[in-house]
Amino acid sequence: MANALLALEDGSVWLGEPFGADVPAEGEVVFNTSMTGYQEIATDPSYAGQMVVLTHPQVGNYGVSPEASESERPWIRAFIIRELSATYHHWAAQESLDAYLRRHGIPGIAGVDTRALVKRIRARGALRAVLRQKPGQWTAAEQARLVEAARAVTPLSDLPLVAETSGYVEGVAQVTSRGDGPRVVVVDSGAKANIVRSLRRRGAQVLLVPWDTTFEQVRALAPDGVLLTNGPGDPAQLPPLVKLARALLEHAVPTFGICLGHQVLGQAAGATTSRLPYGHHGGNHPVLELETGKVTVTTQNHEFQVDRSPALEASGFWISHVNLNDGSVEGLEHRELPAFSLQYHPEGFPGPQDSQPVFDRFLRLAASRSRGGA
Repeated sequence: MANALLALEDGSVWLGEPFGADVPAEGEVVFNTSMTGYQEIATDPSYAGQMVVLTHPQVGNYGVSPEASESERPWIRAFIIRELSATYHHWAAQESLDAYLRRHGIPGIAGVDTRALVKRIRARGALRAVLRQKPGQWTAAEQARLVEAARAVTPLSDLPLVAETSGYVEGVAQVTSRGDGPRVVVVDSGAKANIVRSLRRRGAQVLLVPWDTTFEQVRALAPDGVLLTNGPGDPAQLPPLVKLARALLEHAVPTFGICLGHQVLGQAAGATTSRLPYGHHGGNHPVLELETGKVTVTTQNHEFQVDRSPALEASGFWISHVNLNDGSVEGLEHRELPAFSLQYHPEGFPGPQDSQPVFDRFLRLAASRSRGGA
């Protein structure tokens, strides 16, 4: 019988049963607290370079459906779960999670005490790890070698992940639209498809461009607004994108940043970014809007944050939203320019849709520019 082993850089090892593809994996281990949405999680490009622990105990019970993907392929390095459902039931499902991961070359390990693993990550932060499968039992020497292999895994901050994930929005030909609303350039750093769907549903003309597109190239497209999308990894690795954001501000182009786009906009404003201990991943994070006192339950998936800094105030930005769990910055807004950003995901798949109206707000800013009002 095959056995799977997850070895972490802190010296701990976790045994379980393999599923998905029979291939080795490595990356940083993070956890997601959503109760559903394993397919959306797997296909979220922001998870590139990471193995994901799902805290909900049973996974795979509703299979995999074509319309649930957020990208054309899964980006996780591996799934780590408690129990894999032996069957699946859903009217739109076309295959099991196990078969889907096998088809895309993504391994998984089941039978892990995910509660204990999550508690370890919360105490020690995101940990590098390797995942391996083999017939028979693992010897103590083999386990020790895999722990050393985990300690040699390249840190997430050193990986060029955005260059890998840009350009994989699910069904690009379908999501690039010719609506009669404002013309929006979406700068794709690893965009989730529902960001583009959310714009299309509102009639926007959507033009997708790669993450390293220059301001001159964006301006040639005559946008009414620019959206900087989510994506994986460390925003400090993206000077070209920060340069673009700074030019958008200088030319007063209506700009909306989501997740990584929020961090990039913060850097363009002169702020620094830093890494959270174990990131925010899940569909139940409360965020306070400071101006109104309204609390919204949000979907989040990020490792880095915009640091509070006098540079923000000096640049004309103010902190509009904060995370009620740890006080981290969740939103920025400029006092004069048509620019704002959110750390969380207003498109929210998987997760609540409470924040969808921010897309209406962005498109109103863009429409104002198209009419010559801003």
